Amino acid sequence: MNKLGLILLLSLFASLSSCQSEGPSEKASHEHSTVETYYTCSMHPQIKQKENGKCPICHMNLTKVEVDSSDSDVEVKKAPMKELWACKNFPDVTSEAKDVCPIDGSEMVKVDHYKQMAGQTIAKVKLRKAQLQHFKPDYFPVTKMKMKKKVRLLGTILQSEDKESNIPARVGGRVEKVYVKSTGSFIKVGDPVIDLYSPKLITAGEEYIIAKKSSLNSKTKEFKDILKQSEQRLKLWGIKKKQFEKWYQNGEVPRSITIYSPATGIVRKRNASVGKYFKEGQDFFELSDLSEIWVEMDVYEQEAAIVNLGQDVELEFTSLPGEKFRGKIDFVDPVLDVKSRTLKIRTTIENRSGKLKPGMIADATLHIDLEGEPLVIPRTAVIDTGKRKVVWIKVNEKQFQAKVIQVGHESEGYLEVKSGLMAGEEVVIEGNFLLDAQAQLFGGYEDMVENQGGAHQH
Repeated sequence: MNKLGLILLLSLFASLSSCQSEGPSEKASHEHSTVETYYTCSMHPQIKQKENGKCPICHMNLTKVEVDSSDSDVEVKKAPMKELWACKNFPDVTSEAKDVCPIDGSEMVKVDHYKQMAGQTIAKVKLRKAQLQHFKPDYFPVTKMKMKKKVRLLGTILQSEDKESNIPARVGGRVEKVYVKSTGSFIKVGDPVIDLYSPKLITAGEEYIIAKKSSLNSKTKEFKDILKQSEQRLKLWGIKKKQFEKWYQNGEVPRSITIYSPATGIVRKRNASVGKYFKEGQDFFELSDLSEIWVEMDVYEQEAAIVNLGQDVELEFTSLPGEKFRGKIDFVDPVLDVKSRTLKIRTTIENRSGKLKPGMIADATLHIDLEGEPLVIPRTAVIDTGKRKVVWIKVNEKQFQAKVIQVGHESEGYLEVKSGLMAGEEVVIEGNFLLDAQAQLFGGYEDMVENQGGAHQH
């Protein structure tokens, strides 16, 4: 064997020996690698370059990304959005063309684009083993729950119109004296309020005296009826029995006749003054009875639909720290205020001590039991982008998918699920933002795919 042949033989042996001594990792390097490496910008994930450098948009340093194509991280199934029409009274009956509802014959209405999205899967993420070591999620099964809502409101004390009263002139006359000193004075039933000069009242009093004398002398039914009518007239004009009986005893009617209060309350308006003439029906005084007061509250438009009569409300007042008052809603304004976009509601509470005054501010808490038992999820499970609300669902220990949902009322940290989820599905409540970041990094969301012009998906 010549020298050249010997060299070739030794080289072949060496190469065979090296191949036999290779470990599994070295063998894998000869096989086709399933790991793709590229560089991207954390602010602009659509940028993907084979070499390191700076982002051509914001000039930040690019970040190295390694993706194993045999265990893809993100998979998106984008459902095409179509124009859809539905029956107004039967929303489950839909059509892809504008038509007449086959059930009631009414014109079909266009379905909101966002409602079509509810329940759609807009991104899927599959985590690698290395990622699972650092991912410690927490889950919540979609479940039904009786929801109770507390609505905090600001209220103002008002005088109860049910307790408002007045002291009217039941017969015309001129005021000779006023017993009530000023507004704010407290008047009880039977307290003297004014002395009134009234020719009409004096004449009626004189007729009473004559009718009583005639009735006692003749004792006939006719005179008794006249006396009875005379007494009723005086009573209707606000004169007490002891007054006109005294007139009979004295044999004359005084020039000024005292008028007594028929009601109890605080003087809200003092119209009577000495020398002022009042016609029949005009008010000497306007009173407010503060033994019961109104508390009027404003409910914002988004909560107006769930407020009803009979709901419990708890009240606290700055002037009475530590004291709580309870009432029930007894009035709901049927019309929303177009300027403030609020609805007026009201409750009536007792105020026997008189400590609560009109104009005081109340901190109110309205307790509402929502109807039914809707599906609920914790508020922390929802990622609100402003345009849509997204939750991440657990498929298995490695796979997760993002769904668009519609939510309703919020109650004590839980959100009502209108559509998009089924009972028993497990939503991610701890770690959902990491999944969201993972999907955004690889352009996994449908809108990111559109923006990237069909960029390669992982």
